[in-house]
Amino acid sequence: METTSQCSSIRHLVIIGNGMASHRLVEALVKKPTRPQRITVIGAEPTPAYNRILLSPLLAGEMQPDALTLRDAAWYADQGVTLILGEKVDTLDRVHQTLTTDSGRTLNYDHVVLATGSRPAMPDIPGIELGGVHGFRDLQDAAALEAIALRGGNSVVIGGGLLGLEAAEGLRKRGNNMHVSVLQRSERLMNRQLDTTASHLLQNTLTQRGLNIVTGAQLVRLEGDAQGQVASVHLADGRTLDAASVIIAAGITPNAALGHHAGLATEHAVLVDEYLTTSDPAISALGECCQFNGATYGLVEPIWRQVDVLAATLCDTATPGYKDAPSTTKLKISGITLYAFGPTQATAEHDVLSYRDIERGDYRRVLLRNGKIEGAVLYGDTALGPWYFEQALAGCNLNDCRQALLFGAADAEVLLSAASENSSVSYANSSHPTPEAA
Repeated sequence: METTSQCSSIRHLVIIGNGMASHRLVEALVKKPTRPQRITVIGAEPTPAYNRILLSPLLAGEMQPDALTLRDAAWYADQGVTLILGEKVDTLDRVHQTLTTDSGRTLNYDHVVLATGSRPAMPDIPGIELGGVHGFRDLQDAAALEAIALRGGNSVVIGGGLLGLEAAEGLRKRGNNMHVSVLQRSERLMNRQLDTTASHLLQNTLTQRGLNIVTGAQLVRLEGDAQGQVASVHLADGRTLDAASVIIAAGITPNAALGHHAGLATEHAVLVDEYLTTSDPAISALGECCQFNGATYGLVEPIWRQVDVLAATLCDTATPGYKDAPSTTKLKISGITLYAFGPTQATAEHDVLSYRDIERGDYRRVLLRNGKIEGAVLYGDTALGPWYFEQALAGCNLNDCRQALLFGAADAEVLLSAASENSSVSYANSSHPTPEAA
């Protein structure tokens, strides 16, 4: 089945990559009447697009692999989209507007979208090439970590951010006599998203569950055994940790090599403008492989906004273009909820509101500047998080409900409404003076 468009200026669109960003784009395109006439998606993995966000629950044994699949192959066919799996694009010929995969397949294109994602950032240390050293980015990695967990033994996770903690807890929960250590270079976990109090609450919870958290840890080398398998991890302060496996979860590196070799402008990733167009007007880039105004991306919120802009652009629909905006952080560990956005540290210009219930393990901290929310951290009860974020995005002045901000949106909104009504009454009285005043 081939679906054609009456209005599209793009005859053949090829999307390189079949991850979450690519799939979101395809779903947006097929809903538009001015979609490209032909759409081809090429994915290096052998399976259709799946939800990478759920790899951690999959590792922990809380979900089955089928639950991660976004759409099966039949859906693409039903939408008139050609899906090519298990092939990697090796070359991109911009002069002739062709691309070639590692299987020798050659395709012509009118427009290409690079949605090649990212890979784990591997530290440049001795021993990183040893067997038993893994990333945690795809289904293959999840299967390898599951096998490690079922074998048991000592495992070391490098990185105390979102992905590292989710991988470590997944190993621990799924494991058979597993001893899991987490190494964090900073002095606290998730230092880019959490303040000191929330970070310590998180560390205490994870430690009570059985994880060994090592902060202020500077990795210097990995050592292997006679078979070339990793056996130990060495830190700058002289400490050594036994490790039959090492999982690297210390950031990502954009997969920009294809664009770079094709002669596109690149820095850390493929450079794009506000319409996600690269230095070649026939090529766009999307998601973790692109760079806009010096920023690269690893969270879904900004990438979903990029998808909206790119879908409109490819379908010749007006769009104001992409702009960076604040994003939220959420942890996907069973039994632990946190929600955060904005700066982690208060400055002298911030008004700090905080609440802590030690018995229930709840903590909230809000940063206000001139009555407007700039950041928030919630641990335990995070129900207020989305409301805080909504107020921050809207730039609402919340001085009139300051005393209720930590305890509920309903109480805060009652105070805001009352303040608004009083202001209206005051304005009406001043606009219509009494006869005596006149």
